[in-house]
Amino acid sequence: MLDTQLLDSLPYKLYRADQVRENERTAAEQSGVEMFELMQRAGKAVFKQCQLLLPNTDVFLVLVGQGNNAGDGYIAALHAKEAGKQVLLCAVEPHRILEGDAGTAQQKWLDAGGKIEPFTAAHLDKCELIVDALLGTGINSYIRNEFADIIDAVNQADKPVVSIDVPSGLDSNTGQSLGRCIEADVTVTFVGIKPGLTTGAGKQSCGRLVFDDLGIGKAFVELARSSATLLTIEQFQGMAPREIHSHKGTYGRLLCIGGNRGTAGAIRLASEAALRCGTGLVKVFCHEASTIQVSAGRPELMVSHENLQDALNWASCVVIGPGLGQDDWALAAFEQAMKHCQTHPKPMVIDADALNLLSKHALSYTITDCIITPHAGEAARLLNTSVDEVEADRFNSTKQCAQKFHATCVLKGAGSIIDNETQTWVCQHGNPGMATAGMGDVLSGILGSLLAQGLSKDIATKYGVSIHAKAGDEVARLYGQRGMLASDLFESLRALVNQ
Repeated sequence: MLDTQLLDSLPYKLYRADQVRENERTAAEQSGVEMFELMQRAGKAVFKQCQLLLPNTDVFLVLVGQGNNAGDGYIAALHAKEAGKQVLLCAVEPHRILEGDAGTAQQKWLDAGGKIEPFTAAHLDKCELIVDALLGTGINSYIRNEFADIIDAVNQADKPVVSIDVPSGLDSNTGQSLGRCIEADVTVTFVGIKPGLTTGAGKQSCGRLVFDDLGIGKAFVELARSSATLLTIEQFQGMAPREIHSHKGTYGRLLCIGGNRGTAGAIRLASEAALRCGTGLVKVFCHEASTIQVSAGRPELMVSHENLQDALNWASCVVIGPGLGQDDWALAAFEQAMKHCQTHPKPMVIDADALNLLSKHALSYTITDCIITPHAGEAARLLNTSVDEVEADRFNSTKQCAQKFHATCVLKGAGSIIDNETQTWVCQHGNPGMATAGMGDVLSGILGSLLAQGLSKDIATKYGVSIHAKAGDEVARLYGQRGMLASDLFESLRALVNQ
């Protein structure tokens, strides 16, 4: 969930931590705000979120480090104390006098009668809520042991945590844990939303993301250039009404290639998803042993195991990969399809085993109008690296895939990322219930459907990823996350494309 408190344009933009640091002072000056006033606003915003999370909490534990993040923590502690809360404040270096605005905040806390104590496990036993102000956005290397020990203790305590700007130990640009990372229930981030909070492990670590521009957002957005854009379904107006005088050929001819022996379900999911999203004609080319399973119960699909070349000539768009496999049959179909789309340019979606085959033949094909949809494992094979390296910087990994294959790349996962070599988007919909077999196949069918209906590659990708994830959210809202099937999305997909 993303809460916003600003202009429609800013909350959809992501800014690297260095972009915030470089521009927030100028933005504050242009807005007539002192930097210490920003710190006071930040601390107040944090206390407000604590109250919203647990309004009847009486005992706060505020953990501070040494930078401006600690200053925000001192101000939050001061607000809690003034509200009559019992506040325990622990510092990594309790006798250290901070400098600058953080020092001013520290002194205000002391002047109000507050104490600064060394951290012990006993503090966790006493408190009802934890405010995490240990480490901010400035860290980019593995954290020191004294911070790691506190983070471990907090994560094991099972107490609600509100993190300031970024969960301590998280790289705010990449979402990578720097050795240890606070698992927050709420993260209140300021001035600009940092990309690492929106995808992968970072999306999980920050919990519910709350944004506050601290009153300088209008000036900031004029100064800083965003690194990526958040995607939500509300940003799209939906598909245009259909012309009364139209026919099935008006809405595309999509060919879905896959469904090897024993894997008919994948291509069936992709092709039915394409029908549900409005494609006029969908044809499936699959292994002879899979034809009955693919066509059973869905007579609207045209299914064949022969004459792939005729099917390719017929198609206006191609999806290849779901259930394809990597045996001789798969390789022959892959090579024929790739050569055809290279010499007869048409939109193409490459997914699943077709990506694994592509990783082995990366230099052989260049498709001019192509979407690739890897998960982390497939991306690792495409880039000849490890899954851990892909997940350590999902933004960079997505861009590398896009650049290597001159394609629009969708790196699937929590906060799916889209990159077209020049721009980057992050989908904010989706939930863990979608981590189940066939979800990626449904996505490839959606993307193929939208391309076949004439949407541009960028619009088809952004809209397709958004409605896929939103459909999963709708199913979870109605029935819960556990037990969700990929085919459960079809009804919601149909509703979404008709909005």
